[in-house]
Amino acid sequence: MSDRDDRADGADGTDGADRVDGDDRAGETIEFDKLVRDRIPDLVRESGDRPETHVADDSEYRRRLREKLVEEATEFRESGDAEELADVLTVVGTLCRVEGIDREEVERLGREKTQERGGFEERIVLERVRK
Repeated sequence: MSDRDDRADGADGTDGADRVDGDDRAGETIEFDKLVRDRIPDLVRESGDRPETHVADDSEYRRRLREKLVEEATEFRESGDAEELADVLTVVGTLCRVEGIDREEVERLGREKTQERGGFEERIVLERVRK
């Protein structure tokens, strides 16, 4: 068996793909090359498509998690949808676990930074600083 098996390049509406419900483009290949949620390969198969996947090693996994964080944050920026923000939090939680970072510590650091520098409640936009 090659380093790619029959598990999934990723495809479902919530992860930015468009083929879980199937369509009439038989023989077409859609490239994704991104980290996807664990059940996506099964959902792709259930739709009648054939996913190709591989399991990332530690280095690739960390890199792809960071890419996924940017992807999900971008999707939230564009949609403003609570589901996309939930995806951001899911990736943050996974990154904390993988990197050995205590999520409560991250939240504490965020509170400290807010105390020291403020939050974003006052809607201040810094346009420029003149010297």
